[in-house]
Amino acid sequence: MSVHYQRHGEVGVISIANPPVNALSQAVRSGLLSALEEGLADQQAQALVVMAEGRTFIAGADIREFGKPPQAPLLPDVITQLEACSKPLIASLHGTALGGGLEVALGCHYRVALAGTRVGLPEVKLGLLPGAGGTQRLPRLVGVERSLDIITSGRFVDAAEAQDIGIIDAISDAQTPLEAGLAAAKEVLAGQQQARITGQLPAPEANPSAIAAMREQLETSVPALFSPFRIVDAVDACTKAASLEEGLRRERELFLACMDSPQRAGLIHLFFAARNPHVVPGVDNAEPFAKIALIGEHPLFETLHSAAQRASITLIDTPNDSTELCLLAPGEDASACSSQAVTVALQLLTSNASTSPLSLVLAERGPFHELMNHHASATDQQRVALTLKALRTNVVVSKSPSVLSTLYNAAKQAPDNDAQSAMEQASLTLAQQGTCYRESDIDLLAVEALGYPRHLGGPHRQASLPSHSSIHKKTPSEDAHS
Repeated sequence: MSVHYQRHGEVGVISIANPPVNALSQAVRSGLLSALEEGLADQQAQALVVMAEGRTFIAGADIREFGKPPQAPLLPDVITQLEACSKPLIASLHGTALGGGLEVALGCHYRVALAGTRVGLPEVKLGLLPGAGGTQRLPRLVGVERSLDIITSGRFVDAAEAQDIGIIDAISDAQTPLEAGLAAAKEVLAGQQQARITGQLPAPEANPSAIAAMREQLETSVPALFSPFRIVDAVDACTKAASLEEGLRRERELFLACMDSPQRAGLIHLFFAARNPHVVPGVDNAEPFAKIALIGEHPLFETLHSAAQRASITLIDTPNDSTELCLLAPGEDASACSSQAVTVALQLLTSNASTSPLSLVLAERGPFHELMNHHASATDQQRVALTLKALRTNVVVSKSPSVLSTLYNAAKQAPDNDAQSAMEQASLTLAQQGTCYRESDIDLLAVEALGYPRHLGGPHRQASLPSHSSIHKKTPSEDAHS
């Protein structure tokens, strides 16, 4: 069972268990309603606590449901029923409470968090807005200006700030969310703390200057994006709606508009592209290397050193007979490495291909480098990728020629305003050559390392769309407000 109910003295506890991040799957949503019903029917329970097991509270929607038709009960309806609970309802947060997770907490009557908890509404990063009351309940707690900042940026808010501005009511020094929730429930029952129904709080006063300032900021910073402007509309609606229900209806309309936006599809595509780009298809049971020599000097080596101890990986400057992997700084050769060791040459974007079996093509920006296979085994490439991941270095695996260098050179050689189209053409050639293991890897590298517009989902995705030619005729501002 994803959700279960148990009473502790006079407090009923609704506990979510849907590892790894307690995502709001259909089973969790229906389980919350069943457990709520059980808690309301339990005459000995004077107050109820909602908490989650494992390392975090609810960290958002269930990605397995992305792109599929929604299944009842829908999250807005679940939260409406939680908020209508006739007993004090306490949310006990730990880890992260993100997206729908924070919206569930906002539907409760009191929020307590363990130290170190972070909350946020990051839907904007997927081309969406919070669609289960986030744009209507958060402003009732923190006002228009702060809501706009938090929701349009999608940033995480730490527990101290969340308490300071009113998202949560208290930070607990308890060791577990159960202890924190039970203690908070007892304080509420004893009248030492006050539970409040968020949706019944007055809407914040209209703040036209904050709304106008945010629109202006977005026009300057992200004019081509769709969902941030819809977020501003939704928060503005919170101040003007005659009731919570009217505001929620407007939020839903704007949420569905975002769902229909091609930008959402592009951003979701990238979200999935970033999940396992280090995986070489068909290789099972590969393990990271444990003994690595770093030959020469490069800033990346400092990053590897700082992560090595935690990863239980030994790094040395001079290879020996037990060295399993040699990483060569640009300009270094593999002569010092034993023939048994796998060698990987660090390669700059603008350099010629190395003679090593594997190259690590270094991105000039962003979190992903490219681990390119010239003539190594697939297993060796996978082991190197796993080693770098253990050392906190993200890679996209590929085959020769380099995806990054090809896209970079195509953009560099294109006329000033045509870099985007040049990358799109190059991406089709790369896919035909079979250079990448997944076509989405081209998109990920282009966006993260070369600045291709994120909301378009990447050059290969864009070049493969049936409407590709018509999309390019739109100006950014037309795209933003269409």
